[in-house]
Order: sequence, then C-alpha cells, then structure tokens
Amino acid sequence: MTDPTRPDPPGSDEAQPQAEGAAQLARHLESLGAQLVWRVGKDELSDDVVVRLGFASATPRFAHLPRLRSVADTELQAAVQENRVVIEWVD
Repeated sequence: MTDPTRPDPPGSDEAQPQAEGAAQLARHLESLGAQLVWRVGKDELSDDVVVRLGFASATPRFAHLPRLRSVADTELQAAVQENRVVIEWVD
C-alpha cells in the first residue's frame, strides 16, 4: 500500500503502465521465440550471410532449401556492419 502522507513521485502514474506493457511485450516475445527455429550461414553463391527463420512447424522445409556454409562470429559481425545480411522467412 502507498502511504497517503507521502506523495508519489512525478510521472509515477504513467511509468507503471509503461513498465507493465514492456514486461508483457517481453513475455510475448519470449513465448514467440520458443516457437521459432533459425539457421544462419553464408549463401553458396555469394558472401551474404543468410538468416532463415520460421516457426517450428516449418522445420522440415528447411531441409529443401540450399545449404548454408558455416559462418564465424567475426564474419557475421562484418556482414551486419556492411548490410550483407539477408533474412528469409520459411513457411
């Protein structure tokens, strides 16, 4: 309970709903993340880094796509900085 003799700090009425909204969003994203699968690697034909993303139910379809070569963390960071990342959604 709040103490009626001590006023709430300015803006506290607004901060609580925002904090609750952020916490709810974090829970939703965590729940969604648990349902996703992804593969990260280099495309065989280019130096682009490909991120394949889809729901777990689409996992069998990943096998029908062209193979991705493994990519080191440093190569991945360089690709992100150079905008050489391709995101593919797998249905």
